[in-house]
Amino acid sequence: MLKKFAAAALVLSLAAPAFAQGTATPGLDKREARMEKRIEQGKATGALNEKEAARLEKRKAKLEQAEDRAKADGKVTKQERARLNKKADRLSDGIAREKHDKQTAAPAPDAPKQ
Repeated sequence: MLKKFAAAALVLSLAAPAFAQGTATPGLDKREARMEKRIEQGKATGALNEKEAARLEKRKAKLEQAEDRAKADGKVTKQERARLNKKADRLSDGIAREKHDKQTAAPAPDAPKQ
């Protein structure tokens, strides 16, 4: 009985990643986390004013909604993944553009220097 249980556990442990693989977007999740850090850092140093930060956070939320829609059917196709990456590319470019434009806000008192 113990051997059957161990065999079943082994099969399930090997099969679980295969089922989750279709909806997993670890690369995009990491990018989203880095983008969030960049936005927060921009707000802290004053490189982003409140309006710019709010606009970027709204775009990031839309990216996350698109990711959720792509995952809704249980599989993220190549086309959906490409579309999500393109949205992430545009958002990343937008963050860089907004952080380096002439608009600034007063930095937070404990903000690190850039």
